[in-house]
Amino acid sequence: MTPLTIDVRELMPPDPAVTVIRVSGYLDAHTASDLESTLRTAVEGGSVRLVVDFSDLDYISSAGLGVFMVFIESVRQAGGDLKLAAMSDRVFSVFDLLGFPVVFNIYGTTAEAIAAFPNHGDS
Repeated sequence: MTPLTIDVRELMPPDPAVTVIRVSGYLDAHTASDLESTLRTAVEGGSVRLVVDFSDLDYISSAGLGVFMVFIESVRQAGGDLKLAAMSDRVFSVFDLLGFPVVFNIYGTTAEAIAAFPNHGDS
């Protein structure tokens, strides 16, 4: 099993910033708290325009899915959003099975998710 790794980067221009959180490896009951802590730190630090990049995620369990439900309402109430991007078919099927595409905006690439924020990527 590949351990979970999390990489966070903030894209500043143009304002307001978008925070991209890239997850790799396995997101399950043993590692979900790591992602929850990362998201909590970002949100408490004022980041409300979030993109989670799943391009290197090998596996997600229901515990991993639950992490996103913890934050979606508070992020949207603060005027932001939590967008999900670059999922493999295997990871997407888990989200789809549980109805997450109804709640979350899911994009084929991280660039598409970033560009979907108002005032981001506009000329």
